[in-house]
Amino acid sequence: MYQARRPSRSEFRPVRGLSYHLRVWGEPDPQTPPLVLVHGWMDVSASWQFMVDALSQDRWIVAPDWRGFGLTRRDGPPVDSYWFPDYLGDLDALLDDLSPDRPVDLVGHSMGGNVATIYAGVRPQRVRRLVNLEGFGMPATRAAQAPGRYAQWLDEIRDCRAGSKGLQTYDDVQGVARRLMKTNPRLPADKAEWLAGQWAAPGPDGRWTILGDAAHKVVSAYLYRADEAVAVYERITAPTLSVTASDDSLAQWWKDRYTLADYRERIRHIPHLQETGLPDCGHMLHHDQPAELARRVEAFLAGG
Repeated sequence: MYQARRPSRSEFRPVRGLSYHLRVWGEPDPQTPPLVLVHGWMDVSASWQFMVDALSQDRWIVAPDWRGFGLTRRDGPPVDSYWFPDYLGDLDALLDDLSPDRPVDLVGHSMGGNVATIYAGVRPQRVRRLVNLEGFGMPATRAAQAPGRYAQWLDEIRDCRAGSKGLQTYDDVQGVARRLMKTNPRLPADKAEWLAGQWAAPGPDGRWTILGDAAHKVVSAYLYRADEAVAVYERITAPTLSVTASDDSLAQWWKDRYTLADYRERIRHIPHLQETGLPDCGHMLHHDQPAELARRVEAFLAGG
């Protein structure tokens, strides 16, 4: 099994009524801003381990499990849907706790990249440098889609309450690892087995379940407004690095409804933008090319 070169430790902090789980590497340094890593949809903070191991410099790194993922927990009854603004609220509260007096270096993947980029435009003074790893956002929508979207949301939260949106379970951790390798054929078996033990856990019946709330599968009630995203991007003051994989995930997910060209047209509104592509990798580029990604991220954060 994969052996972490820089083992992390777990911390829990109260954030907006939740017990937020943080995976932490290193110690606070008054000379260096914290590096905050935010994961994507149906992922966990441990997903960053391979990139962290490949970094050449030790520094204080904090990676939270988003609400409803990993080991982050809330008291009270279960929820039946999640709202994008809550990720912004959680991140804002977390940064107020971790680094109240200075901006942070912020790296986000996929959904986390989208959250991080929006946050950097809403709270520009809180982000020193920003790295967006395939945080594409969503296809543009039209107002005429709103009635159908609201109806779909109502149907899906009804299904969620009825328990029909459960997640698949697995016989053992090896089954979880095989699932990870099926989704990402580039993921080596040793890393897959290590990650499987962080990404899932056995339930009372002994079967392994992904550490993600099934309610995350419920569609958003609100339409994605590309013009709103662009307006936020224009307010970003941090130097920003956009990293895309050699495999075109958008073509796989959305066909011609949302393309890499569309994404690049949006992010050109970010004032201080650099773009780079990573070879021989898919959407989970921090798993496929952790060493090369670590090299480029470090160079960018150092001002290169």
